[in-house]
Amino acid sequence: MKFAVFDHLDRSGPDLGRQYEDRLRLIELYEWAGFHAYHVAEHHGTPLGSAPSPGLFLAAVAQRTTTLRLGPLAYPLGLYHPLRLMEEICMLDVMSGGRLELGVGRGASPYEAEFFGVEPSTAQERFDEILEIVLKGLGAGRLDHAGKFFTFKNVPLVMQPVQRPHPPLWHVTRSLESADRLASLGCNIALAMPTHDAGKFTARYRAAWAALGRAPEEMPFLGNTRNVVVLDSDRDAVAAARRAFHVWYDSMVHLWRANGVELPRQVSTPDFDEAVDQGYIVAGSPAKVRDRMLRDQFVSGINYSICRFACGDLSFEESARSVRLFAREVMPALMPEDDKDPAHSAIGTLAPGLRWIGAEDLSEVGFLFR
Repeated sequence: MKFAVFDHLDRSGPDLGRQYEDRLRLIELYEWAGFHAYHVAEHHGTPLGSAPSPGLFLAAVAQRTTTLRLGPLAYPLGLYHPLRLMEEICMLDVMSGGRLELGVGRGASPYEAEFFGVEPSTAQERFDEILEIVLKGLGAGRLDHAGKFFTFKNVPLVMQPVQRPHPPLWHVTRSLESADRLASLGCNIALAMPTHDAGKFTARYRAAWAALGRAPEEMPFLGNTRNVVVLDSDRDAVAAARRAFHVWYDSMVHLWRANGVELPRQVSTPDFDEAVDQGYIVAGSPAKVRDRMLRDQFVSGINYSICRFACGDLSFEESARSVRLFAREVMPALMPEDDKDPAHSAIGTLAPGLRWIGAEDLSEVGFLFR
């Protein structure tokens, strides 16, 4: 099991510059705590996303970290010119020393596509063609392509990624029916589903993977996203999670409400308790969160746990405390015994890549762990 962070970077207050800096400090904490990757969303015209240029924000992340992998989750391909996108992908992979994770998708709402003059009904066709071009072009010296939306003739591709032929590919989906197609592509998966539905998806993906004759040990990451709040007591954690959820949900439905449309319930329920029951939110003391995530891990069949520690109006201090407790008291329980590192037994067993922040480290990141 690997652990990662997903971030809408939804607007949390009037001072956006402060939010960016606080988030970069939190991302430094994710690296210290041993998370595998940081994934950031892209949105436009909505407080749901304050990283409308995820590549720009990830360039800053690359300069503040050394081991944490990073990437968009996801680039809405229909909004991009493929040549421009390929060059950005190469830049980020080079700037991060080969740490880029390449997330692609069609986009969360039709309204954002319309802002860019893209007809929503063409979203799937545009996605398919642009993905074909990007995967064909990355690692190649020249690009030739004749399609419905784009034509390239002997275009030189000077920029090259560190990871060949391209950085690891991710796809965001809420569709059970997409499992077979995505297995054939060999994509890593980021789901946004209730726990039981995620279990159906991963079972179908694994069956499709096996039918293709691929080895189980080569299985891509299959992850599901959820909001996670871990505080010292159940009462404090649930209160903070409930408060933040309603702020986050208002951002989630912003464009839909502006157009007089209800947000589809398969995207998100407006009811906090229902979201908890479905596994979209895990909140409580370390013991409660640990037990719930162990159960959800078994039911969902995931091998990649994607957590959102910062959302809504959660303060930097609340999120940092949550990450610290999660790393110390939840993550080790979700790892197989053979993967645990006895080197940290003086404080408690940690997953591979984790190390405790001791007094000698506090001079560098002290305020994060107070």
